[in-house]
Amino acid sequence: MEGKLDVSVSHKVDLYSAKAKAKFFELRSLVYAVARDNDLGTIVETVKWGQPSYLSKHGSTVRIDWLSEDPENLGVFFNCNTSLVETFKEVFGNQLVYSGNRVVVVAIDKPVPPELSACFFMALNYHKLKRQPLLGA
Repeated sequence: MEGKLDVSVSHKVDLYSAKAKAKFFELRSLVYAVARDNDLGTIVETVKWGQPSYLSKHGSTVRIDWLSEDPENLGVFFNCNTSLVETFKEVFGNQLVYSGNRVVVVAIDKPVPPELSACFFMALNYHKLKRQPLLGA
């Protein structure tokens, strides 16, 4: 359940522009909603690698940060040692904007892509999902 903002995350987000801060909170709420709606358990909010981070018991860390080198966007970072972004590219193609093999880019002035809910689900449930056989296999 979405709760009080972690103090270290609050300090980080205080450095964001007003628009970036609003989009961050929208993405944060989506993380918690996906976890709640899919019974993924408690989400731990902290700062990892200098970025607000979200972890679940069976998942891979999701990090969300304002891109100082690209201030019109937020980055949603996924572990590059997973196949998550590669999977997103296969499933969603150009419906999402990517940067390399670990970032989905979210424009501050546009609606959050609905596909991001599925991305959060896959990441927050990653270790459970990777053990399940593929359908039809």
